Amino acid sequence: MAKKTKRILKIVLGVIVFLTLPTLVFFGFVYFKYNEDLPTGIQGEQADALATKMLESLDYEAYKNTNYLEWTFKKRHHYEWQKDKNICTVFWKDYKVELQLNNPSESKAFIHSFRVHDQQAQELIDQATIYFNNDSFWLVAPYKVFDKDTERRLVTTKDGEQALLITYTSGGSTPGDSYLWLLKENGKPKSFRMWVDILPIGGLEASWSNWTKTESGAQLPTFHKMLLFGLEMDNIKGTE
Repeated sequence: MAKKTKRILKIVLGVIVFLTLPTLVFFGFVYFKYNEDLPTGIQGEQADALATKMLESLDYEAYKNTNYLEWTFKKRHHYEWQKDKNICTVFWKDYKVELQLNNPSESKAFIHSFRVHDQQAQELIDQATIYFNNDSFWLVAPYKVFDKDTERRLVTTKDGEQALLITYTSGGSTPGDSYLWLLKENGKPKSFRMWVDILPIGGLEASWSNWTKTESGAQLPTFHKMLLFGLEMDNIKGTE
């Protein structure tokens, strides 16, 4: 019996090693190839001017006048955001949550169209808030560079180009995260590098491309590439 148990444990251990070793090797390769310290930069007028140039390249006025945004993130979460009222309805699986972003205590949660209450509702509301904070950032992050509690710094990259470092000192789900925006000559974003709490590797780069223009004139991305992975946004609508 002991022999059989030992053999089973050996097989289980072998399977675990077989499954995890490639992951560990890949993580190690990515870490040593891409991990970078957070760059330093200079706050002040030049940083603010570069942030303004980026906003102008994306027609920030059109985004400001966009009162309604709708999109689907990775075919998993769907959003209907009344931006002018700061109310967003979040759909995933069999759940629907009406987030009152200005008054979170008034948010409502539903399962199969039936409203739920108390702890079950709060858990769904908390989950929807996390989804919204993450998924809306991948849609509208360039427009948030002058949000409250943001710090802007002008950084000179190794290639001698000017880049914009944004640090969010509060708010969202992970305050303290930093993003280095790499820009085209006209100021339009082409990618950013991330130093974020949820990633163990600093400086990973994600593309900002495949832009679409909504009916309201706001310019929004439909796809981001990061290493071998992609983040897709579709069903994007924006109206005044």
